[in-house]
Amino acid sequence: MDRHKIETLATVKLEYSSEIYKIVDILNRTLKDKDLMFGLALDEENEKQAVFTIYRT
Repeated sequence: MDRHKIETLATVKLEYSSEIYKIVDILNRTLKDKDLMFGLALDEENEKQAVFTIYRT
């Protein structure tokens, strides 16, 4: 397996909240040494929805 490849492990859509980024931030800071990365984006079709993704780096 290529060590520089990013693998998507899971994705979920949820209702957007202005504070949800705090969860993503703490997960990224806490689990980066476990080769995990977390992402958050607004759904392109519905801005009231957020897309939360877990990656293995």
